[in-house]
Amino acid sequence: MTQELIIEAGRTEQQYWKDLWRYRELFYFLAWRDILVRYKQTIIGIAWALIRPFLTMVVFTIVFGKLAKLPSEGVPYPILVFAAMLPWQFFSNALSGCSNSLISNANLIAKVYFPRLIVPASAVIVSFVDFMISGIILLGLMAWYDFLPSWRILTLPFFIIIAFAASMGAGLWLAALNVKYRDFRYIVPFIVQFGLYISPVGFSSTIVPQEWRLVYSLNPMVGVIDGFRWAILGGEARIYLPGFLLSLGLVFGVLTSGVWYFRKVERTFADVI
Repeated sequence: MTQELIIEAGRTEQQYWKDLWRYRELFYFLAWRDILVRYKQTIIGIAWALIRPFLTMVVFTIVFGKLAKLPSEGVPYPILVFAAMLPWQFFSNALSGCSNSLISNANLIAKVYFPRLIVPASAVIVSFVDFMISGIILLGLMAWYDFLPSWRILTLPFFIIIAFAASMGAGLWLAALNVKYRDFRYIVPFIVQFGLYISPVGFSSTIVPQEWRLVYSLNPMVGVIDGFRWAILGGEARIYLPGFLLSLGLVFGVLTSGVWYFRKVERTFADVI
């Protein structure tokens, strides 16, 4: 008598989250594979994780700091910019990686069951590795300008968690939508580029008129970036509390809804992809 082995997704939420732990080795494998592939056959390899944000910081410092002479919250302008470049680069890389993660792993998804949440989550981890590497530039800038952070630097892990939540939430939405609507492969680069200029990366959010600060905070990355600057820069850096709370609520709203929508359409991925 022949026996059939049916591989079936967890029917309950509790079983699904247990499956995430059971398949943790696959999570490690996907993340490590993507880290190796990202800079494979490049001449300078992982140094690209340093060059791109550094050159962006140089351009923003010249345009906004030297030419426009915008305020720098009492710190060297390169440090002001790079304190924002860190979370923005993490977020933008995560969006790009997550949006294509399911498509690039189509063969794996179509053949075997595992919690599909592992795929975009591993893409976020790869972006987080770049984030950690880019932190070397910030340390170098602090040493160059003889800048010492205050006690606020101890709160930085809290803001890193918020950046992680923002990246994961938006990434889950784009990963799921890109499976059904392949137009998102063209939309995501536009979102990333447009978001760079409407987020306070090259300038301080304090230049936004007070009556518009709350509206401006509807961009969740405003709160994330302001939080990073508050923790890293100390001194004159301030957090606009109503705007930060609004951004914080939006971040976790996007994360919660992203997990919900991803789980809702997850069973259809193997058929559509």
